[in-house]
Formats: sequence, structure tokens, C-alpha cells
Amino acid sequence: RMQRACENAAAIAQYLTAHPKVARVVWPGLATHRNHEVARRQMRMFGAMLSFDLKDNSIESANKVLSGTELFSLAESLGGVESLIGHPASMTHASIPREERLKVGLSDSLIRLSIGVEDVDDLIADLDAALGSV
Repeated sequence: RMQRACENAAAIAQYLTAHPKVARVVWPGLATHRNHEVARRQMRMFGAMLSFDLKDNSIESANKVLSGTELFSLAESLGGVESLIGHPASMTHASIPREERLKVGLSDSLIRLSIGVEDVDDLIADLDAALGSV
């Protein structure tokens, strides 16, 4: 199960990196990740959690992506077999003042994904449709 989720995360990270509406993808398997070399030495796989920022950095656009997915469940949980989507600024970190969130790199448009074991092509198509609404 974990291998499949990590493989799915790798494909989704690559897809998002190339997407014109995505500003940044955070996943330790990407060479652009600030701790990629450490992760490469310490991990066999790079995990199934990733996040990304939208180029317009708006909560409104993030909400369109969140509501535009059909296969990703909106939830604060992580690490299951089902793919989940979340918006830390309005969910897990909603009580933290915006200025404090921004200081640590948690933007208004940051979207967190916990990737499951569904068909990766279906997950990418779902994200593509949701990003198309932005």
C-alpha cells in the first residue's frame, strides 16, 4: 500500500510541477525541495504527502480547487488508502494569524494532499479538472 501511494505521489508531484497555475510543489522527492538530498539519504521512498501553492495565491482559488475535486475527500486526516485534500490556512492552521502563517511559508493558497492508492491517472485527471476551474 505504501509503495503504491508513494509512486502515485511522485507522479502527481511531477504533474503539478509542470502545471501553469501552480507556483510551487513541496515534496521531498523533487530535486527542488530544500531537503531533497537529506531525504534521498534517509528514505527509501519519499512519502505520500505533498503540498502546492497556486500562482495567484488566493483563498478563493484554493477553495475552487478544493470543491472541484471528486476523488479527493476534504479532510484534515492523512495517511490512509483514500486520497485527501486540505487547505491548512482555513483548516488545521485557521487559528494562527495570517502574518504568522506567511512567515513560515504557509500561504493563502497552499493545498495539502495525502495521496492514496487509487488509479494515479484518475487522480491527476481529477486535479486537472479542479485546477481548470481556477
